[in-house]
Amino acid sequence: MASPLGNGKSSLEAGHHLPRPAAVQKLTGREFYESLGSPKMILAPMVDQSEFAWRILTRSFMTAESSRDLIAYTPMLHSRMFTETVKFRDNHFQPLRSGLSSLPAADGANENSDVYLDGNPAIDRPLFVQFCANSPDELLEAAKYVEPFCDAVDLNLGCPQGIARKGRYGAFLQEDWQLIYKLINTLHTSLRVPVTAKMRVLETREKTLEYAKVILSAGASIITVHGRQRDQKGHKTGLADWSMLRYLRENLPPDTVIFANGNILQHDDIERCLKETGADGVMSAEGNLYDPTIFAKAPAVGEEGREYWRGRNGKGGYRMDAVYRRYMDILYKYVLEKTPPMRNPLFLPSDLPAEAIFTGSDTDANSDRENDVRPAKRQKYNDSNANLGGKAHSPNSKVVEYQIGHPPKKERKENKQQQAKTTSPNLVAMQAHLFHLLRPLVSQHHNVRDALARSRAGDIPAFENVLTLTEQAIKEGLLDYEADPGKYDTPHSLNAEMGGHEEHGKDESSLATVMACKRPWWVCQPYVRPLPKEALEKGSLTLGKKDRRRMEIEAVEAKKNGESILRSSGAADDDEGGFVVPKDEILKEGMVCG
Repeated sequence: MASPLGNGKSSLEAGHHLPRPAAVQKLTGREFYESLGSPKMILAPMVDQSEFAWRILTRSFMTAESSRDLIAYTPMLHSRMFTETVKFRDNHFQPLRSGLSSLPAADGANENSDVYLDGNPAIDRPLFVQFCANSPDELLEAAKYVEPFCDAVDLNLGCPQGIARKGRYGAFLQEDWQLIYKLINTLHTSLRVPVTAKMRVLETREKTLEYAKVILSAGASIITVHGRQRDQKGHKTGLADWSMLRYLRENLPPDTVIFANGNILQHDDIERCLKETGADGVMSAEGNLYDPTIFAKAPAVGEEGREYWRGRNGKGGYRMDAVYRRYMDILYKYVLEKTPPMRNPLFLPSDLPAEAIFTGSDTDANSDRENDVRPAKRQKYNDSNANLGGKAHSPNSKVVEYQIGHPPKKERKENKQQQAKTTSPNLVAMQAHLFHLLRPLVSQHHNVRDALARSRAGDIPAFENVLTLTEQAIKEGLLDYEADPGKYDTPHSLNAEMGGHEEHGKDESSLATVMACKRPWWVCQPYVRPLPKEALEKGSLTLGKKDRRRMEIEAVEAKKNGESILRSSGAADDDEGGFVVPKDEILKEGMVCG
């Protein structure tokens, strides 16, 4: 089992095998891709969510050898804002302790003591830095800041969100091919590292092929193709069209490097996508957010250890408390630069006598968890571990005692006052990451949900408290499984949970996917979005004007053919003619990501 902080075969401890900064000779296209080792797995750029600590966590579950088969992207960075202020750069990209107050040396020659997090050649490579932009000059200036610390610079042409439309970037540039050409070609001709681009498919295969050719002719060494169109987002996400990617593979020059994006829920989907699309690599976004172990192979039967759980049916996955611990320890070691706290081994039912499992005699499992009341046991807590800035540390850190689950009131007050100073992207992202990771768990254990909701960026004791509650909840879950495994294995409960749907085709129902991905709530698992038709049936979204008119026309046509068409009543208006998601809509269990 790979360990990020121990003496196992973790990629973090064998970082010297990872690619170093780009060489003086600039490679492009497939030659560049092969120089990286032709990686097959790609960690997607995600706004404020693919930051350094999460990338390291993802790599930590891979061996040193398999980690070389992973390319990671930074979160999308806004090129204009990145060039305008030092504060924005320091808050979003931290390759050096001294910051990026000015353009770094072009050859990346920096003192070893100044090397910090992003793009660290020992642990954070290969790394692509992604920008959104609509000005070639601004994009080039921004790229010059990151050029020495990455293997390539990527242009975002796929963001479908409203903010991208207002800012005129991402997928909302796809009608302006001349500007796209200038953006890519400027980087291609001016940078020492290659340029890549991430795009979405268009309305037809032919138009998508023509679009891809423009991007490649501008100098893009790699294109990542998301198999969804621009309007496929939120509850209207639907399935990515892998046949579109296969069409590009068969009609673009053979030496074109293509990464596929979309419909990657589990590790096995990676190989399936490679075969069906012919792509060189497969990118995962949401799949990685809910399960950062998605790129790692499952351990062999009998070699699970304490981090991996496998049920009677042979299905399993990494335990949430194990992933949570690793995440915290990575933050301690690399961001806070403190020794992680000593932790007891993760609980296994085999730790208890057999009679305790079936009689429920474990008293800790019956503690007042709903009220967040922990046992009276006390432990030492070094407040230097709660440093918020990630760089400066007090040499005179004090040691205090507190009841587990509850830092002293004075400590909580001090942390609250200091939270405004927390700007590290790795600490700011913690709460969102943990809500993704713990989604199935918090839906049942509201004390964990509430404690996490109260945790603020940089408040390390608060997140340690959530970890304690998570470990206790999982301990109870494991004991419950041992006592009555049948209620976790039967698919009938899932069918009832999904509304008892009849069997549908893959384009009409996500039930089969949910059943294939479903694991006990203490195991990392993907979030399967309902398909648009299911979302309409559940009332999770309504139709806009244009969609209602289209549905009415389809209903008339269907009536002629004796078919029934789903109608929506009480639909809200939408100026864009798209689907409207109620503001108070709460994401529900069972949903197609990618």
